[in-house]
Amino acid sequence: MGSGSSEAVILLVEDNPGDVRLIEEAFTDGNIENTLNTVTDGQAALDFIYRRGTYEDAPRPDIVLLDLKLPKIDGEDVLHEIKHHPELDHVPVIVLTGMDEDLIESRDLDHDADEDAILEKPVDPGEFVSIIRSFEQFRLAVMRED
Repeated sequence: MGSGSSEAVILLVEDNPGDVRLIEEAFTDGNIENTLNTVTDGQAALDFIYRRGTYEDAPRPDIVLLDLKLPKIDGEDVLHEIKHHPELDHVPVIVLTGMDEDLIESRDLDHDADEDAILEKPVDPGEFVSIIRSFEQFRLAVMRED
């Protein structure tokens, strides 16, 4: 590939420390070297996205991993904000859920702001890597093991 590939900035919005640890392990197991920025509630996610307060120097996320059940502001509202933000509406949002995929589909999260992918918890590293690779614009810094 051409030079100048920069790592994708990944924003993880997850309030369960156990799930955060599992996702960090999925990154390690998948040899994903990207920086993972973690926030633990919907308010902090919006502050990060809008670069407010302690997040005023935050990088723009390239990919958002979003848990739906969040304190303060729930994941559906965060999804809606991202998908209606003029600078972020192209950013893939991967919904993390403990719910069955069919159940999510039946809920139809947000009629005018669809998630880009759904990843069931516990997160499988291989599935995780393949989902992110499916968004071709990202060069995941994945270390190949030959």
